[in-house]
Amino acid sequence: MQKAIVLDDQAIRRSLTRISHEIIERNKGIDDCILVGIKTRGIYIAKRLSERIEKFEGQQIPVGELDITLYRDDLTQKTEDKEPLVKGANIPFDITNKKIILVDDVLYTGRTVRAAMDAIIDNGRPAQIQLAVLVDRGHRELPIRADYVGKNIPTSSTEKIVVELMEVDDQDQVTIHTKE
Repeated sequence: MQKAIVLDDQAIRRSLTRISHEIIERNKGIDDCILVGIKTRGIYIAKRLSERIEKFEGQQIPVGELDITLYRDDLTQKTEDKEPLVKGANIPFDITNKKIILVDDVLYTGRTVRAAMDAIIDNGRPAQIQLAVLVDRGHRELPIRADYVGKNIPTSSTEKIVVELMEVDDQDQVTIHTKE
């Protein structure tokens, strides 16, 4: 059940614009930087960041994709292993000695990011890996923190953050829901 809208379309735009500026500032430009979006919504956020950065810097920042899916318990298979499964990467350029900026919609336990870092390292040896997220909701299980955060939204374990993006959901908003 939806509890509240925490980011509307304007707030998402402002957050992504701020993150874009922070990426440029922290990296002293965008030389040797690559954005890598984590499927599904992280890919669209990465593309939006790339578009904004191009407007500010006058050059395009490459965007790659990672497909990471969580193992889930279902009726036919009960498992204790809920770690993310890396399904595939579409990074059509050499990442060796590049600054990789992983992009995701929500940072929660940190397990998806850990799996994404493993996938990145399997594709080459970057100079650095940074993390940009639209929402950080807390509840980390691994020692991972985002370098760029659109909004920190402290949640309880009975709440869920839902990110909707125009490219997938026909609207831009972030809502908090109570689990039923």
